[in-house]
Amino acid sequence: MYASRTEAHQHEKRRRKKKFRLLLTVNLMIIGLIIVAAAVWASMQDGGIFNKDNKQPTQNTAAVDDPDATQPAAEEDPVVSTDPVESSSAPDDSSADGTANEGTKSQDDSQGSQSDQAATPNGGSTSSGSAAGDTVSLAFVGDILLAESVGDMMKQNGDDYPYREALFHLSEPDLTAANLEYPVTDRGVPAENKQFVFKGDAGALPALKDAGFDVVTLANNHTLDQGVEGLLDTMDHLDSAGINHVGAGNNDTEAFAPVIKEAQGIKVAYIGVSRVVPIGSWKAEKDRAGVAESYDTTRAKAAIKKAKEKADIVVVMVHWGIEKADLPEEYQRDFARQYIDSGADLVIGSHPHVLQGFEKYKGKWIAYSLGNFIFSAYPKGKQADTGVLNAVCTKAGDCDLKLDGMTNNLAQPKPLEAESAKALFDRLSTISFGVKLRADGTVVPK
Repeated sequence: MYASRTEAHQHEKRRRKKKFRLLLTVNLMIIGLIIVAAAVWASMQDGGIFNKDNKQPTQNTAAVDDPDATQPAAEEDPVVSTDPVESSSAPDDSSADGTANEGTKSQDDSQGSQSDQAATPNGGSTSSGSAAGDTVSLAFVGDILLAESVGDMMKQNGDDYPYREALFHLSEPDLTAANLEYPVTDRGVPAENKQFVFKGDAGALPALKDAGFDVVTLANNHTLDQGVEGLLDTMDHLDSAGINHVGAGNNDTEAFAPVIKEAQGIKVAYIGVSRVVPIGSWKAEKDRAGVAESYDTTRAKAAIKKAKEKADIVVVMVHWGIEKADLPEEYQRDFARQYIDSGADLVIGSHPHVLQGFEKYKGKWIAYSLGNFIFSAYPKGKQADTGVLNAVCTKAGDCDLKLDGMTNNLAQPKPLEAESAKALFDRLSTISFGVKLRADGTVVPK
């Protein structure tokens, strides 16, 4: 799906890309001049073309004067592709679940909506200097709430304010996903008997998209804070902004259906489920809109198996656990194993509002909680610890994991300095299972 953004956002993105291309062009020109100068110097040292004893060059000895002589060196430099990635085939019920594919993030917005939806002849695009299908880079963050105190900061500083310090980490990966922890609506009836009830404006979504977010899960305990009306508005607004969503729908079929994205020739399926549902009426049923619940894993496991038939990599984004707890509940470890046994390659958790540890099971990674990413302008203690989790995965679903540690202050995640990052990684190592984090955030077996 594609939705046109405001002219200001399009202009800003084109400006950034033009600046990048200009820098790349200047670098290539400098490299070319260096090569020519070196060739001239070498010729002078060995009776070259400027040696007074040398004869006039013939066609065989004048290669240094040929502009094409510098081409092989130039071709070795990275090339930024603007070709869109082919849209993958949607699941059988794609008309209901909103499954969609879009181009890679290197794609130039100036190509317009037709480029965003066009297919490449060879079924994929190549990354700089590598063939399509080698690996795909996936990024994940925790809870996002673009309302309340965060909304106040955005009104003062602009809709793109929360992402400015972390923009590279969000936009550089091929695909980026998050847990959207609020309904996007100006309607609805507030949920009763809840301590916190949220609501946010749709005007914040274009900046979320421009920051690099491709997929959000709605399977959480705030999606229906404004009732079914608020949920339906949320899905409509996300569709209009070009952000795919999982974990909720007009019925249970939609709620459990995956979104399948393709990047670098690799198909990635995202599934969202929640084991935190305030009341039973929030659960999606055959004739009722709601969220995909996973108190019983049967339905989730069936969805994973079905998605694995259509995609190379299956990501399960699950809402679970106890708020502010450092360690997962025993059922979380059990559920994660069941998801992986059913075909999941990555299990990404949320809800505790703090970072929890990692575990590797049968070669597949589990991140028990990614905490808050952008949730409050004034987070306290460990709730300010956050980061962007990167998974670089092969088509077979083998992934390398790395956390870029950050701290959230005034609704803006910022990368940590080396010492602070190491302290965070050391703490996470103590609450992980059989794995540890190196000083650079790479997650490895102990």
